[in-house]
Amino acid sequence: MRDHQKEHSVQLMCRVFKIHRSGYYAWLKKPLSDRTIEDQRLLERIRECHIASGGTYGSPWIHRDLRDEGESCSVHRVAKIMRNNNIKAQIGYKRRHIQGGKVGKFADNILKRQFNPDAPNKAWVSDITYVRTHEGFLYVATVIDLFSRRVVGWSMDKMMDRHLVINALLMALWQRKPKGEVLVHSDQGSQYASSDYLAFMKAHNLAPSMSRRGNCHDNAVTESFFSTFKKRVTKRKIYSTREEAKGEIFNFIEMFYNPIKRHSHTGGVSPAKFEEKYFLEVSTV
Repeated sequence: MRDHQKEHSVQLMCRVFKIHRSGYYAWLKKPLSDRTIEDQRLLERIRECHIASGGTYGSPWIHRDLRDEGESCSVHRVAKIMRNNNIKAQIGYKRRHIQGGKVGKFADNILKRQFNPDAPNKAWVSDITYVRTHEGFLYVATVIDLFSRRVVGWSMDKMMDRHLVINALLMALWQRKPKGEVLVHSDQGSQYASSDYLAFMKAHNLAPSMSRRGNCHDNAVTESFFSTFKKRVTKRKIYSTREEAKGEIFNFIEMFYNPIKRHSHTGGVSPAKFEEKYFLEVSTV
């Protein structure tokens, strides 16, 4: 009976102070300072935030998450705890950068790296990547609104053809219903230069813009998006089936990237929250 009461007391102590049982027993042998105990509690919260971000967040964004949840620790304290416990943000993928490059045959580089429009649905950027599965590649096309960095359209298929990028645009049009002309920037891939794609653009009041050949800086926003995408979805992973990969990609875009992922461009909030704030301000003017 006495052992049962003791075990109950241990469980209650761990629950109240939010510490692990092993930490409690270690404290019994060698009592820790209040700050060390608090660091151990914060460590568990930091690990949760780091895992929730797919390992993509460093100390500044994890500090934002903790602050939103009511924690009052400093960003320096978060950084120190992460450093002492070897918790790091995943490093991005390096790409070869070419400054020059020829302009597209079907569209000039109209965007000219103007990545900060003052309202939604003025400029979108599009690109394609792939995910490995044991059934073969799954290709993913996305359309991102430069105003908020929100993924407004996406499509997935085993074929990397014009239908892939048209379907992503179709979703963007259905979701956004733009009232005016939208500039849509892409690279010079054959999918974006196809007659069907260009005809679709013209029919829906979309103006094409194309990066200079071999110059990824001209489409830097999609490069940044796919860097995050690869860290969280594809790094060192091969999915069993395309359907499994599709589920993971859907969750990344619609459950994490749009509603949760923080951006320096949006002042440290997610694309969805940034747009919510914009439309609220517009409605009150």
